[in-house]
Amino acid sequence: MSLDTASPTARRHGSNAGQPLTRRDGLLKVTGRATYAADNHPDGMLYAVTAISRIARGRVTALDVGAARAHAGVVEVLTPANRPPLAHDPDEKMPPFGFRVEVLQDDTVRYVGQPIALVVAETLEAATEAAALLDPQYEIADARTDRSNGDRFGLAAVGIGAPPRTVHGDLAAGLAAATHVTEAEYETPAQYHNAMEPHAVVAEWHGDRVTLDMPNQAMALSCAAYGAYFDIPAENVLIRSPFLGGGFGSKAILNGPQILAILAARMLKRPVKLVLTRTQMYGPVGHRGHTWQKLRIGTDAQGRLTALHHHALCATSSFDEFIEPAANASLPLYDSPAILVEHEGLRLDIGTPGPMRAPGEASGSAALEVAMDEAAVACGMDPLEFRLANYAETEPGTGRPFSSKALRECYLEGAKRFGWAGRPLEPRQMRDENGFLVGWGMGTAVFHCPHFPAEARATLRADGTALVETAGADMGQGAWTALAQIAAEALGLDPDQVEFHSGISTLPDGGIAGGSGHTASAGLALNNAGEDAIAKLAAIATADPASPLFGAGNIGVVARSGRLHRIDDEGRSESYVDILARAGQAEVIGTAKAARDPAIAEAHAMFSHGAVFAEVKVDPDLGQIRATRLVGAFAAGRVINPRLVRSQYFGGMIWGTSFALHEEAVTDRRTGRIMNADLAEYHVPVNADVPSLDAILIEEDDPYVNPLGIKGVGEIGITGTVGAIANAVWHATGVRVRRFPVRIEDLLIARA
Repeated sequence: MSLDTASPTARRHGSNAGQPLTRRDGLLKVTGRATYAADNHPDGMLYAVTAISRIARGRVTALDVGAARAHAGVVEVLTPANRPPLAHDPDEKMPPFGFRVEVLQDDTVRYVGQPIALVVAETLEAATEAAALLDPQYEIADARTDRSNGDRFGLAAVGIGAPPRTVHGDLAAGLAAATHVTEAEYETPAQYHNAMEPHAVVAEWHGDRVTLDMPNQAMALSCAAYGAYFDIPAENVLIRSPFLGGGFGSKAILNGPQILAILAARMLKRPVKLVLTRTQMYGPVGHRGHTWQKLRIGTDAQGRLTALHHHALCATSSFDEFIEPAANASLPLYDSPAILVEHEGLRLDIGTPGPMRAPGEASGSAALEVAMDEAAVACGMDPLEFRLANYAETEPGTGRPFSSKALRECYLEGAKRFGWAGRPLEPRQMRDENGFLVGWGMGTAVFHCPHFPAEARATLRADGTALVETAGADMGQGAWTALAQIAAEALGLDPDQVEFHSGISTLPDGGIAGGSGHTASAGLALNNAGEDAIAKLAAIATADPASPLFGAGNIGVVARSGRLHRIDDEGRSESYVDILARAGQAEVIGTAKAARDPAIAEAHAMFSHGAVFAEVKVDPDLGQIRATRLVGAFAAGRVINPRLVRSQYFGGMIWGTSFALHEEAVTDRRTGRIMNADLAEYHVPVNADVPSLDAILIEEDDPYVNPLGIKGVGEIGITGTVGAIANAVWHATGVRVRRFPVRIEDLLIARA
């Protein structure tokens, strides 16, 4: 007997996914009942504080450990002299996301903020005071802080394993054939994640098992990595991470301070809590690396690209490599017969960079979109007209078809909503009623669509409700809500009838919450688990002579509103409750794994697309810049929850505003110290900086990206916004600024 249960469309009733439901976790968060890592206080808990280096390069020659140990309440001081061994060499990478970490393996100092000791005490105050008493002495070497004194080197890979160089066509011939060649250099600064919740861990050992309360974006991978460091099976590591106060990529990566706290807990046989201070988050837990990018764009007399060359020099640490894949932003967007993208590394005495929201595309598109604007000006074309003239119908270079692409619709709808028509080509042509210069700019948004292997479990219960489970992570993006909607749809239930469990590593692996791939990855696993549960329930009903569905196995059934209906006669149906009751079963459990079909992935280019239009106003006397209006139009496949998707677009556009006008880690070139390592001086936008946001959801059907047609939305909003704002500043002032963030002094100096 066969059942028609494999087709999602045969059973999906469509009343759950696509609805703008409010966040399931919202009430817990606004009432303070959401438990974050640092809210855990097991009995007998100790407090750990890292002492950090104040130099960028050299070695620690002395620590006053005696003074620290003598402080009241201090239990232990870990230094390279007494740190217990680890099973995995911290100077060796641990794939796929493992970085080299600083865990007191020697007295070498490689960056400011590096842990040089760990103090453990009965109270946080005692640990903090004792750490200050260590009074480190140093042998100091000259710090390498920028490209004037950093060490350049060639690369084997960029990002997470991408090639450092890609070439399509003949660049020299393309440039030679060009009527215009636009060439310029662009600089993007180091930026730090600055999630509201700092990195933290509460570690408690029970024999050879450890429980870790910590914010974590990749629980299964982290369990395996911690198991390797501490020589225990991965299943002996329990990670609890129900809520994250922001992650942005940094909380998928293991870091030295957390490993040290876990080590201290095992050494002392007591629970240990470590919470990094805001300043301590500028160093050992990753950041967006500094880049210097050169672009050459050749165009013919009709404004069509003849060549595109994007070179990126990207900063990394002296002891490890994470290279911002910035130049790769030029690969998927614009139709050109010749494209060359290439990367070069620059070793500095800094903490190792890492993935940060829209890694590669954020920095790369900031440069690319300004360069495209400059090329449009050189051709005497409107920036939107220029981009449409170079619209890529297939993936540039490879010719692969896009799994779907509604970018043209994004351009047109965004321009219409913004009021782009009639924009003057020349700069400094518009002023508002107060005499402020007004400028309009645009940028194209793009981000790839990864899919991570994931697993899930769905349990239909005798009372007609369901429990669905996957070890995913909600960083504020609304995963608790969107994933539950997907599961409810697959199960033919209302979301209120579905209990959703996530955020603990003992559940089926929900994959990685990052790369804008979590909803697609964990969501498909939940969908498949729901289908499996429905198939098992249908098998029970269609084999039961007492059921109105008896004998419908070859015909098939559809699940809707807690009932199974015959496909050929929907009047013949039965509730889940009745099916299970008559079978004498308390539940039916469905399980599933989900992964992308490699053949489909290889045959198609898979991206989310969008267009962002920006208005800025600039004080003509003081050079102060305000982004007064942003309109973004985005196409990202099937939308599960438009309320949450719009929120993600807003967040990305706000971050793009931050990138363009506010955000920068300022380094003292003499000492390597970050001078603004706090939220007072590390500038990020507040509400007054983003007075008007509009996000348009463009309908798009993608039959290839995954069976649910879901793409990612978390990062794409940044990628068009940065260039749009910078281009609007040029349109307002006539000054082309090629370094970010755009500063008042850039405008004043150019005017002078």
